Amino acid sequence: MWIFCRLGFRAANIPALDWSTRLKIVRGIAKGLNYLYEELQMLSVPHGHLKSSNVLLSDSFEPLLTDYALVPVMNQAHAAQSMVAHKAPECKQHGKTSKKSDIWSFGILILEILTGKISIIDSPQEKGGVDLAGWVNSVDREEWTSKVLDCEMKTTKKNEGEMLKLLQIGLACCEENVDKRYELETALDRLEELKEEGDEDSSSIPTEGGATTGDDLSIVDMD
Repeated sequence: MWIFCRLGFRAANIPALDWSTRLKIVRGIAKGLNYLYEELQMLSVPHGHLKSSNVLLSDSFEPLLTDYALVPVMNQAHAAQSMVAHKAPECKQHGKTSKKSDIWSFGILILEILTGKISIIDSPQEKGGVDLAGWVNSVDREEWTSKVLDCEMKTTKKNEGEMLKLLQIGLACCEENVDKRYELETALDRLEELKEEGDEDSSSIPTEGGATTGDDLSIVDMD
Protein backbone atom coordinates (compact mmCIF):
# COMPACT_ATOMS: atom_id res chain seq x y z
CA MET A 1 0.00 0.00 0.00
CA TRP A 2 1.16 3.51 -0.78
CA ILE A 3 -0.07 6.71 0.85
CA PHE A 4 0.26 10.20 -0.50
CA CYS A 5 2.22 12.64 1.65
CA ARG A 6 1.19 16.25 1.30
CA LEU A 7 1.34 19.32 3.47
CA GLY A 8 -2.15 20.74 3.96
CA PHE A 9 -5.21 19.26 5.59
CA ARG A 10 -4.61 15.99 7.37
CA ALA A 11 -7.06 13.13 6.95
CA ALA A 12 -9.16 12.91 10.10
CA ASN A 13 -8.26 9.29 10.84
CA ILE A 14 -4.48 9.73 10.61
CA PRO A 15 -2.51 11.19 13.53
CA ALA A 16 0.30 13.73 13.30
CA LEU A 17 3.72 12.27 12.52
CA ASP A 18 6.22 12.09 15.36
CA TRP A 19 9.84 13.30 15.24
CA SER A 20 11.46 9.98 14.35
CA THR A 21 9.05 9.43 11.45
CA ARG A 22 9.62 12.92 10.05
CA LEU A 23 13.39 12.46 10.31
CA LYS A 24 13.08 9.11 8.50
CA ILE A 25 11.14 10.78 5.68
CA VAL A 26 13.68 13.61 5.31
CA ARG A 27 16.59 11.17 5.20
CA GLY A 28 14.75 9.00 2.68
CA ILE A 29 14.09 11.96 0.37
CA ALA A 30 17.76 12.96 0.47
CA LYS A 31 18.90 9.40 -0.25
CA GLY A 32 16.37 9.10 -3.07
CA LEU A 33 17.58 12.31 -4.66
CA ASN A 34 21.18 11.15 -4.35
CA TYR A 35 20.25 7.80 -5.93
CA LEU A 36 18.74 9.57 -8.94
CA TYR A 37 21.87 11.66 -9.37
CA GLU A 38 24.20 8.68 -9.03
CA GLU A 39 22.28 6.09 -11.06
CA LEU A 40 21.06 8.40 -13.84
CA GLN A 41 24.18 10.48 -14.37
CA MET A 42 23.72 10.32 -18.14
CA LEU A 43 20.67 12.60 -17.86
CA SER A 44 22.62 15.45 -16.23
CA VAL A 45 19.39 17.17 -15.23
CA PRO A 46 17.93 18.08 -11.84
CA HIS A 47 14.77 16.55 -10.48
CA GLY A 48 13.16 19.91 -11.13
CA HIS A 49 9.88 19.42 -9.31
CA LEU A 50 10.69 18.27 -5.78
CA LYS A 51 7.81 19.14 -3.47
CA SER A 52 5.62 17.45 -0.87
CA SER A 53 2.91 16.39 -3.31
CA ASN A 54 5.54 14.57 -5.38
CA VAL A 55 6.64 12.37 -2.47
CA LEU A 56 4.84 9.05 -2.02
CA LEU A 57 5.18 7.14 1.24
CA SER A 58 4.88 3.42 1.83
CA ASP A 59 2.95 2.20 4.84
CA SER A 60 6.30 2.13 6.67
CA PHE A 61 6.99 5.75 5.63
CA GLU A 62 9.67 5.01 3.05
CA PRO A 63 9.55 7.87 0.50
CA LEU A 64 9.38 7.51 -3.27
CA LEU A 65 10.11 10.54 -5.45
CA THR A 66 7.93 11.20 -8.50
CA ASP A 67 7.88 13.66 -11.44
CA TYR A 68 11.64 13.36 -12.01
CA ALA A 69 13.33 15.18 -14.93
CA LEU A 70 10.24 16.69 -16.54
CA VAL A 71 11.84 20.08 -17.22
CA PRO A 72 13.63 19.13 -20.50
CA VAL A 73 10.44 17.74 -22.06
CA MET A 74 8.15 20.58 -21.05
CA ASN A 75 7.35 23.83 -22.77
CA GLN A 76 9.80 26.18 -21.08
CA ALA A 77 7.26 28.95 -20.53
CA HIS A 78 4.97 26.48 -18.76
CA ALA A 79 7.89 24.99 -16.81
CA ALA A 80 8.89 28.43 -15.56
CA GLN A 81 5.38 28.96 -14.20
CA SER A 82 4.73 25.54 -12.69
CA MET A 83 7.96 23.68 -11.90
CA VAL A 84 9.26 24.08 -8.35
CA ALA A 85 12.93 24.39 -9.33
CA HIS A 86 12.12 27.58 -11.26
CA LYS A 87 11.03 29.19 -8.00
CA ALA A 88 14.56 29.02 -6.56
CA PRO A 89 16.11 32.50 -6.20
CA GLU A 90 18.78 31.96 -8.87
CA CYS A 91 16.20 30.64 -11.34
CA LYS A 92 14.06 33.71 -10.89
CA GLN A 93 17.10 35.79 -11.83
CA HIS A 94 18.63 33.69 -14.61
CA GLY A 95 15.90 31.24 -15.61
CA LYS A 96 18.20 28.20 -15.45
CA THR A 97 17.66 25.22 -13.15
CA SER A 98 20.41 23.06 -11.67
CA LYS A 99 20.91 20.43 -8.99
CA LYS A 100 21.43 23.31 -6.57
CA SER A 101 17.83 24.28 -7.36
CA ASP A 102 16.81 20.82 -6.16
CA ILE A 103 18.71 21.40 -2.92
CA TRP A 104 16.75 24.62 -2.44
CA SER A 105 13.50 22.69 -2.97
CA PHE A 106 14.70 20.04 -0.51
CA GLY A 107 15.40 22.71 2.09
CA ILE A 108 11.87 24.04 1.71
CA LEU A 109 10.56 20.49 2.11
CA ILE A 110 12.48 20.11 5.37
CA LEU A 111 10.94 23.33 6.68
CA GLU A 112 7.46 22.13 5.68
CA ILE A 113 7.95 18.81 7.47
CA LEU A 114 9.23 20.46 10.66
CA THR A 115 6.77 23.36 10.84
CA GLY A 116 3.65 21.67 9.47
CA LYS A 117 3.04 24.74 7.31
CA ILE A 118 2.40 24.93 3.58
CA SER A 119 5.14 26.56 1.51
CA ILE A 120 4.37 29.36 -0.89
CA ILE A 121 5.83 27.14 -3.65
CA ASP A 122 2.94 24.72 -3.11
CA SER A 123 0.18 27.21 -2.44
CA PRO A 124 -0.14 30.99 -3.06
CA GLN A 125 -0.19 33.36 -0.09
CA GLU A 126 -3.90 34.02 -0.46
CA LYS A 127 -4.47 30.29 0.09
CA GLY A 128 -2.26 29.99 3.13
CA GLY A 129 1.19 29.56 1.56
CA VAL A 130 4.14 30.84 3.59
CA ASP A 131 7.63 32.03 2.63
CA LEU A 132 9.03 29.50 5.07
CA ALA A 133 12.71 30.42 4.99
CA GLY A 134 11.93 34.10 5.45
CA TRP A 135 9.42 33.36 8.21
CA VAL A 136 11.73 31.05 10.17
CA ASN A 137 14.53 33.62 10.02
CA SER A 138 12.16 36.35 11.19
CA VAL A 139 11.57 34.48 14.45
CA ASP A 140 14.13 34.81 17.27
CA ARG A 141 16.14 31.59 17.55
CA GLU A 142 15.29 31.34 21.21
CA GLU A 143 11.64 31.01 20.16
CA TRP A 144 12.08 28.46 17.37
CA THR A 145 10.97 25.58 19.60
CA SER A 146 7.75 27.28 20.70
CA LYS A 147 6.86 29.24 17.55
CA VAL A 148 8.37 27.41 14.56
CA LEU A 149 8.27 23.66 15.23
CA ASP A 150 4.95 21.92 14.63
CA CYS A 151 3.22 21.79 18.01
CA GLU A 152 1.60 18.46 17.06
CA MET A 153 4.93 16.72 16.55
CA LYS A 154 5.19 14.25 19.42
CA THR A 155 8.58 14.67 21.04
CA THR A 156 10.56 14.81 24.24
CA LYS A 157 12.82 17.54 25.61
CA LYS A 158 15.83 15.50 24.50
CA ASN A 159 14.73 15.63 20.86
CA GLU A 160 14.27 19.39 20.61
CA GLY A 161 17.96 19.99 20.00
CA GLU A 162 17.98 17.49 17.12
CA MET A 163 14.91 19.13 15.59
CA LEU A 164 16.58 22.52 15.72
CA LYS A 165 19.67 21.08 14.06
CA LEU A 166 17.46 19.77 11.24
CA LEU A 167 15.87 23.21 10.99
CA GLN A 168 19.34 24.67 10.48
CA ILE A 169 20.07 22.07 7.80
CA GLY A 170 16.86 23.07 6.03
CA LEU A 171 17.85 26.73 6.10
CA ALA A 172 21.33 25.93 4.81
CA CYS A 173 19.78 23.99 1.92
CA CYS A 174 17.53 26.89 0.90
CA GLU A 175 20.20 29.57 1.33
CA GLU A 176 19.64 32.23 -1.35
CA ASN A 177 23.35 32.45 -2.18
CA VAL A 178 24.00 29.40 -4.39
CA ASP A 179 27.70 29.30 -3.48
CA LYS A 180 26.87 29.09 0.23
CA ARG A 181 24.01 26.63 -0.22
CA TYR A 182 24.70 23.07 0.89
CA GLU A 183 25.72 20.41 -1.58
CA LEU A 184 23.60 17.27 -1.39
CA GLU A 185 26.56 15.30 0.01
CA THR A 186 26.92 17.81 2.86
CA ALA A 187 23.22 17.62 3.65
CA LEU A 188 23.39 13.81 3.69
CA ASP A 189 26.32 13.89 6.11
CA ARG A 190 24.54 16.33 8.44
CA LEU A 191 21.36 14.26 8.36
CA GLU A 192 23.23 11.11 9.32
CA GLU A 193 24.62 12.92 12.37
CA LEU A 194 21.13 13.53 13.74
CA LYS A 195 19.66 11.21 16.34
CA GLU A 196 16.12 9.97 16.70
CA GLU A 197 16.58 10.27 20.44
CA GLY A 198 18.73 13.26 21.37
CA ASP A 199 21.29 13.54 24.16
CA GLU A 200 20.76 15.62 27.27
CA ASP A 201 23.08 18.32 25.93
CA SER A 202 21.75 18.30 22.34
CA SER A 203 19.76 21.50 22.82
CA SER A 204 22.69 23.61 21.63
CA ILE A 205 22.10 24.74 18.06
CA PRO A 206 25.07 24.71 15.68
CA THR A 207 25.47 27.58 13.28
CA GLU A 208 25.38 26.12 9.80
CA GLY A 209 27.59 28.05 7.41
CA GLY A 210 25.77 30.45 5.13
CA ALA A 211 22.23 29.80 6.39
CA THR A 212 20.71 33.27 6.40
CA THR A 213 17.35 32.83 4.65
CA GLY A 214 14.73 31.23 5.40
CA ASP A 215 -1.02 23.62 8.14
CA ASP A 216 -0.64 20.40 9.26
CA LEU A 217 1.32 17.61 7.66
CA SER A 218 -1.34 15.81 5.73
CA ILE A 219 -1.39 12.23 4.60
CA VAL A 220 -4.12 11.12 2.28
CA ASP A 221 -4.69 7.39 2.02
CA MET A 222 -4.36 6.27 -1.60
CA ASP A 223 -5.37 2.65 -0.97
